[in-house]
Parts: sequence; structure tokens; C-alpha cells
Amino acid sequence: MTTIVKGGHSMKYAHHRAAKSCTVLLLCSLILAPAAFATNGMNMEGYGPVATGMGGASMAYDNGTAAVMNNPATLSLMKSKARLDLAVGYLGPDVKSSMSGMPDAKSSADAFYMPAFGYVRKGGQITYGLGVFAQGGMGTEYAADSFLAAGSGEKVMSQVAMGRAVIPISFEVNKDLAVAATLDFVWASMDLKMALDGASFGDMVAGLGGSQTFGSASGSLVDTLVGAFTVPQAACGGVPCLSSLSWARFDFADSSDFSGKAKGNGFAGKLGAVYKVNSQFTLGATYHSKTYIGDLEAAGSTLSMNVTGPATLGNPTTIPVTGTIKVKDFQWPQMFGLGGAYQANPKLLLVLDYKWINWKNVMKDFKMNFQADANQASPAAASFGLGGQTLDATMYQNWKDQNVFMLGAGYNFTDEFVGRIGVNIANNPIPDQYENPLFPAIIKNSYMIGAGYAFNKANAVDFSYTYAPEVKVTNGQDITTSHSQNNMQIMYSHLF
Repeated sequence: MTTIVKGGHSMKYAHHRAAKSCTVLLLCSLILAPAAFATNGMNMEGYGPVATGMGGASMAYDNGTAAVMNNPATLSLMKSKARLDLAVGYLGPDVKSSMSGMPDAKSSADAFYMPAFGYVRKGGQITYGLGVFAQGGMGTEYAADSFLAAGSGEKVMSQVAMGRAVIPISFEVNKDLAVAATLDFVWASMDLKMALDGASFGDMVAGLGGSQTFGSASGSLVDTLVGAFTVPQAACGGVPCLSSLSWARFDFADSSDFSGKAKGNGFAGKLGAVYKVNSQFTLGATYHSKTYIGDLEAAGSTLSMNVTGPATLGNPTTIPVTGTIKVKDFQWPQMFGLGGAYQANPKLLLVLDYKWINWKNVMKDFKMNFQADANQASPAAASFGLGGQTLDATMYQNWKDQNVFMLGAGYNFTDEFVGRIGVNIANNPIPDQYENPLFPAIIKNSYMIGAGYAFNKANAVDFSYTYAPEVKVTNGQDITTSHSQNNMQIMYSHLF
């Protein structure tokens, strides 16, 4: 919302039309919530173009219905009786990976679009409504001939998406203090096509002499594989049936750009407060709970291994094993934010926020459980007795907590036009050693500009642009990944 939009009018017909529009837009937003390549770890640098025009700061001033993702208590600062926001965001990551002696690999996943909407009404001391927003995520895609495909001849990719439908209630305790809470329905989805070369997969398996430096693999399927590599078999001439593994792959993905094959849902909540110290200075604070989402499950998944040995007559052979993958305990972290807004004069607004994101609690490990189908179509999988067996894979993450500082300003050049500028300063939460080119959430700082224009007392549009300079990291496997990003958001607002 532009800071100069005030007042508004209300008509029964307009409310009826808005209610119908909200129903349609809610369904669209639930269906079309894509992966969002975010810039505070997996979190967005800000929600709504008003906040993202000013560094993402949003704790202590009216920034529209994006408050349901920021600080819900700022909804009580709304001047109109009701408000409808319709928004769309564009996220443009530029991700490249390189390894000594290999051609560089560039991710082709360079454009993401995300719709959002919010509708709130004020009745007396209470403001309530509904908002649907993309929370954040990650996404990359590398070609089948890139070194990241490990010689498997198929592309590798990731898409992680998290969305929320939020019901907020904000209560004005008195003219200076408002408190708020939200109930959040949260859904998450994931696609993954990941290849590991033989050495990397072998290092995850203790029974094959692996040091388990970056992750581990265990379970009955792994035990069977270890036996095939280490135990002499009469059927293979008195030697182990397998002698080498070229690569292994985990594959689960659907054909949609807006959802992932592995899905789960659950709940979370937020608390917030704003306090007007005086007519110019307002303070705000919020707490966002950790999510409680069930395991993300994808039936029809595939674990493939390319192996060679007496059992394959010395020929490299791919063994596909079909089954169900569960991504275990994938959650969004708890967050705490506080900030202030200072109306220096009628034209100039200054804002400053701090946010703590508890990644360490939820991103220690990335865990997958693979349950093979009892009946396997692959003769090779059947001959090794892999039907019904399990594999538990853990990839170490060891993310650190993130501290984010957001500073911004808005200036009303005219009664209709406001300009905004801001900066978002954060640490990279991923330790260099464990950075994965499929999940390069390594952005540190972002620089923003924005603007808003009020056509009249009831209709306004806001826009923001974010530039995140390149961050480059070399992980423990000598893969260097660089990531920069350009984001934009635009929002239409109607006040009743």
C-alpha cells in the first residue's frame, strides 16, 4: 500500500464482487503457488512490494495485507474499512556451478512467478481476513550432459516450494497498542532429480569403506548392495557379483511448474504487536512459529544405480528400483523480528528491522527414506531381490542461524507518488563445506528500490525491484557455485 492512500468508500455491491473475486483468487493461489527462489536462505527477502521496496522492513508500519507474512499486528494500522491486494512476483536467479577440468554448468531454472492475494476488513477494534502467499523455497535445473549429472545422461534438478493460507486477527487494545495472531495452513512440495557419482555414493556407505563425510546411507537395500560388492557368490563364479558403481540417482518429479511430486501439509502460527511511542515513532515485533508439516511423500519414485561386474557380464547396467520416497521432517524455521518506523516529516518515512531466522534447528540434515515396491518391473532389481527393501539417506546440511538487518526509506514526492529505497543485509546460513549446487541458498545482501502510485482514494499500484549481487562458494567436494538474483513484485490494491 502506498503511504499516501487514505480513506476510501464502501458499497454493498463492491463487497459482494470482492468476495467472489477472493474465492476465485484463493483457489488460483492455492493451485499456482510455485517454488520461490528466495534470498534470506530459503525465505523471501520481504513480502509485498511495499516492504521489498524498503529493504524488507515491515515490522512497524502499514504495508498492506502482506502483514500476514510480516507482522500481522500492522493490519490494525490500516486506515480504510477493508482492503484487497492482488500481487504477482517474478524471481530471476542466476546460478552457475564449476569443477576443475569440467565445463561450467549453468542452471536453466532462471524465472519463477508467484501469485499472492490478501483481503482484510476492519470492524471496531478488530481487523481480520485471509491471505495466500508463497513462503519461499529453492530451485535449479542442470542439463543432462553437465558434470552434475555424473554421467547418468539425464538432467538434474530441484524444486522446493512452501506456501501459506493465513487467517489473521489483529486487536487494537487502545489507540497506541495493537496485538495480533494468525493461524497458518502450510503446504510444501518438492521435486528432486539428483545424481551422485560412484565415489560420492560409496562414501555414504560405511560397509563399502565410506567415510560418511557429507552424508550417510543405510537400510536393507544398502546391505544387499554391500553384499553384492563384498561377498563372493557361487552364481558369479565365486567372486562378488558387482565390482564398480558409476553413479546413483534419486528421481521424483511431476510435470507441473507449480507443484512438486512429494507433498505434505500442516500448520503454523504467528504473534505480533505494534506500539505507537508517539505520533512519529512506532515499534513492532513478531514471532513466527516453526511449522508442523507431515513428511513429504512421493509414490512412483525411482532409485537408480549404474553398476558393473560378473552379474552384468562386465557391461555397465542401470538398475532402476521403483518405490515411494519420503522426505523426513522438512520444516520451516521459527523466526523473531522487531523494528521501528519513524515518520520524520509528512513526506519521509524511515524504517529499520532486525530478523532472526532459526535455520540451525530445521536444516541440520536432509533425510530421505526410500521404500522399494514389492514387485519390481526391472529384471535386474528383481534378480538382486531389491523388492520391498528400504534405504535411508541423510545428507548433512548444518545450516547456521541467520541474522537479517533491513533498512529503508519512503518519500512522498506528490500526493499520488511515493518512491522507496532499501537494503537487506544478511549472513549466508550454509557452511561452505556442505553447500549443494542443487540447493544454493547462499545470497547475502540485497538492494531494493520501489514505487507506489495512487490513482485515487480507492485504487493504487505498488512495485519493487531487488538486486542480489553474486555470492560464490566452494564446497568440500571442490564444486564452486555462484548465485546472483533479480526479483520484482507488483501489486494492485483496492480500498473500500
